[in-house]
Amino acid sequence: MPVSTDFYDLIRRRRDVRAEFTGEPVPEEVLHRILAAAHAAPSVGLSQPWDFVLVRDRATRERFREHVQAERATFEAELAGDRAATFRRIRIEGILSSTLSVVVTYDPERGSPAVLGRHAIADAGLYSVCLAIQNLWLAATAEGLGVGWVSFYREDFLRELLGIPARVRPVAWLCLGPVTHLHEVPDLERHGWRERLPLDAVVHEERYPG
Repeated sequence: MPVSTDFYDLIRRRRDVRAEFTGEPVPEEVLHRILAAAHAAPSVGLSQPWDFVLVRDRATRERFREHVQAERATFEAELAGDRAATFRRIRIEGILSSTLSVVVTYDPERGSPAVLGRHAIADAGLYSVCLAIQNLWLAATAEGLGVGWVSFYREDFLRELLGIPARVRPVAWLCLGPVTHLHEVPDLERHGWRERLPLDAVVHEERYPG
């Protein structure tokens, strides 16, 4: 049976979007398909430890963006010389320009006390949430939408902002919406922050390289 290249092309086109959001609406049926794809992800012990908080309120997003900008400034203060200059050119979020945000959380008590497959690897539940995020991201790309993962925040701040219980971990604030385009080359490569490693550099036979 011939292998379809569509899926591999989808992976290649997926981007972390920051500056290209249009702010146009996302049809509810499209949003439902994307969230259903995320919810279809595999999870350790079928615990499904994720929740998806849809954030549309402008005031909430403005407050979060102010926090993110403060954290950006903290990080920039640690840089020097060319590294600092490169970072200044990089946009890190599209919180207000995207249509909405999706905050993905991890509840370690979901499926407890006996989560099949988690007894030896405590983070297996967290890995499951990351699989759901990847499903969401690929589904959004297939729908012609963009996603941007914002990581410049303190978890306790986000808990307070959205009323997330102390036991639940906020894993990702994702900006979501229509975009003008998806760049051929990812932002961090285009701006010279880092270069992508070749596949041969990270594939090893039998044992980790010594």
